[in-house]
Amino acid sequence: MITSSPSPLLVKARQSGRCIVDVTPESAGWKYVGFRALRLAAGDTESSQTADRELCVVVLTGSIDAGVEGKTFSGLGSRDSVFDPVAPAALYLPPRTRFSVRATRDSELALCSSPATGQHGVRLLDPSTMRRSVRGVGSNTRTICDILPQDDPGAEHLLVVEVVTPAGHASSYPPHKHDRDAPGETQLEETYYHRLNPPQGFAFQRVYTDDRSLDEAIAVENHDTVLVPRGYHPCVAPYGYDLYYLNVMAGPARRWVFRNDPAHEWMLRAGAA
Repeated sequence: MITSSPSPLLVKARQSGRCIVDVTPESAGWKYVGFRALRLAAGDTESSQTADRELCVVVLTGSIDAGVEGKTFSGLGSRDSVFDPVAPAALYLPPRTRFSVRATRDSELALCSSPATGQHGVRLLDPSTMRRSVRGVGSNTRTICDILPQDDPGAEHLLVVEVVTPAGHASSYPPHKHDRDAPGETQLEETYYHRLNPPQGFAFQRVYTDDRSLDEAIAVENHDTVLVPRGYHPCVAPYGYDLYYLNVMAGPARRWVFRNDPAHEWMLRAGAA
């Protein structure tokens, strides 16, 4: 019988309880990205403060009311599923900010964070202003929603985007990386928070470097998180199961400049990606 050890880059989802996943810079062994996903039943509340980090709260599903330093944001979120073809509601919070949320119906929240100094204020990220686009061709087609992109000047380090990859398609493909500050590339840590439709499905993600000193092939299930400290990181959704993922990126500079794997860049020249 062939067995394998779990990948050190795979953070398995907790199947019960409020906290689905909790990634900190300390647990990931890096400097910037923090990521938590919470499940809240209708009426549940959650209170916290941002310490020395900026935070993007994304209402993945359900609806919440949020209180931030005495200000109320009501009725945030409209989706029943992350696969609904609409953008999510989100809030940006600077460091040293107290906040609370109350779920007005069963909800799932993502809390995306990075170190920051406090250059920007609290603000609502309106779903109606988020860019939704289709990228790629053929079986490399996927739908992108820019929640907190690099051309939004209202964050210090955080970049947040969600992607829906149809069944039988690939995404983050051709394989690309962003793990060094160099011409044509920036250094960004990244998490992938995966959801599957139907939820009993699975998908695959590979994380590898040019010299293969890192080379992990990972089977992901619903609510699992993959850490990308460096290297290329493509995803594939098998037939029958749509794949959603929420990307959180952060690094020394808030720019997403990536390098494609030269072995596979021919796809772009052929117009196939």
